[in-house]
Amino acid sequence: MFILSKIKELVRVPPDQFQRKTAFAVTHQLNTKYANKVIPNLGLCISVYDLLEVDEGQLKPGDGATYTNVTFRALIFKPFVGEILTGWITNCNANGMQVTLKGQMFQDIFIPANMLFDNCYFLPNESAWVWAMDDDNKLYFDINEMIRFRVEQEVFIDVKPSARDEAAKNEEDNDETGEKKKPAAPPYAILGSCQTDGMGLVSWWE
Repeated sequence: MFILSKIKELVRVPPDQFQRKTAFAVTHQLNTKYANKVIPNLGLCISVYDLLEVDEGQLKPGDGATYTNVTFRALIFKPFVGEILTGWITNCNANGMQVTLKGQMFQDIFIPANMLFDNCYFLPNESAWVWAMDDDNKLYFDINEMIRFRVEQEVFIDVKPSARDEAAKNEEDNDETGEKKKPAAPPYAILGSCQTDGMGLVSWWE
């Protein structure tokens, strides 16, 4: 679920950080940039793990900050395809269900309808999916229930700064008009499946 990834970065350390030791100041700047951010085609950065190389800082004319070439390792949330994870169902609709991991560490997990068990159907009035095992046995996927699923695919979307601005503008429009706009696609999402024994609600198999 987690990996260590080596990254090279030119770090700008502003003058108000000069009283700190170089390693602390550089780590602070790196965490500000990367922690809890999606790194395209890599995953969700949790935090800086350690510093491998820190060059001497260089000054630029007209800028009081120092610029330092750094090689560091970051702790990345990146489940591998085929990995089995456990989370909680947060939303169900006709397209499938949304899942979040413990502590809402990562919420952009979606299990599409075509990746559920055979004979599953959606109940709009109850906002729940049902697995009809046979005529007499029906199991429900209810919101806030713990679910076990298999990672099938990672999806990365390049979110441009203009797209972020547009998303923020849509949120403002929502407040003013009361109309619900379509949410922006997340920069990093996981598609899961529940199609084999042991998958689905944890309580079914206890």
